[in-house]
Amino acid sequence: MSISSARLYGIATLALGTLSAAQDLGVPSGWRESSNKYSQAALVGNAVAGINAIMPQLTSYDAQFNGIGYWQGANVWSNLANNDHWAATTAYQSEVVTNLNTAWSLYANYDKWGFNDDALWWGSAAYYAYRAYDDSGMLANAVATWNHVSNYVITAADASAGSMSTKNFTIKGTCNGATMAGGVFWVRPDLSSSIFNLSMASPLICVAVHDSTDIDAITTFDWIKGQVLNSDYLVLDTVQANNCTTSPATELFTYNSGKAVEGLAVLAAVTGDAQWSDLCTNIVVAAVKNTVWQGANGVITEAFHSADAARICALAVLLRGLHEVYARSTNSDLKTLIHS
Repeated sequence: MSISSARLYGIATLALGTLSAAQDLGVPSGWRESSNKYSQAALVGNAVAGINAIMPQLTSYDAQFNGIGYWQGANVWSNLANNDHWAATTAYQSEVVTNLNTAWSLYANYDKWGFNDDALWWGSAAYYAYRAYDDSGMLANAVATWNHVSNYVITAADASAGSMSTKNFTIKGTCNGATMAGGVFWVRPDLSSSIFNLSMASPLICVAVHDSTDIDAITTFDWIKGQVLNSDYLVLDTVQANNCTTSPATELFTYNSGKAVEGLAVLAAVTGDAQWSDLCTNIVVAAVKNTVWQGANGVITEAFHSADAARICALAVLLRGLHEVYARSTNSDLKTLIHS
């Protein structure tokens, strides 16, 4: 993904009023497998096989993996912790906690390069470890990481003023007719105007600590509603913070939808507000039924024949988001669609 001098990283574009009102939750008959024939044991076995394939690439001195980057490494630890959580085991507890603590000791607030999204991927992994193992140290790391990054969240006051204390340039207070409050600067240095939104981070921490972080989450998703979806409920990638120009309509990636539905599933459960569960449902349907990154047979092709490790790892983010929706949703038709 290219880095421009001023862009909104994450979820960007059209006003929600242009979107369709309802989604078809039926399982397409043309899918290669229109029902899920795999048992829980088989699914866990497949997950373990994947873990066994990646673990020999671990470089334990820095908690990272050969062949993939820093943020992708965080998602490996997320997946190990979640595998234990959903399988009700502690098989990977020692490896997960040890390596997340290693990264924490090397990089304050998991901030290795000054990219806030990198820090939040690792902070989210720490939250998953807390959830899986009831480890208060992991929760403390997750909360500290969010508190660190929140210095770069555009508040309503910042948007109104067109400036904020951690940046040395004018901020667009509105884009596409809606506030920019809720966006997060992608890079910490003062002169960087790139903005992103990692929409799952604050809802996850909110669940754990029940504090004002839920207000951050609501602001983020209000921003998403104002800025962020195309007419098919697909989540776009970027918008220029200096002129509100959005990324090309062809720049559609699985992880943007994955992190959006994960955060929305959590926010809907925390608030009980139907607007978030409805929005989550619409994005899920778009993510699993579109023809942008999958064929008519339902098989995702985004990373096929690609040496791009980031693109391949992005699929794990989508699957994790869908699983979180499945686990939290009370909509039986939606759960059947995801399960299929």
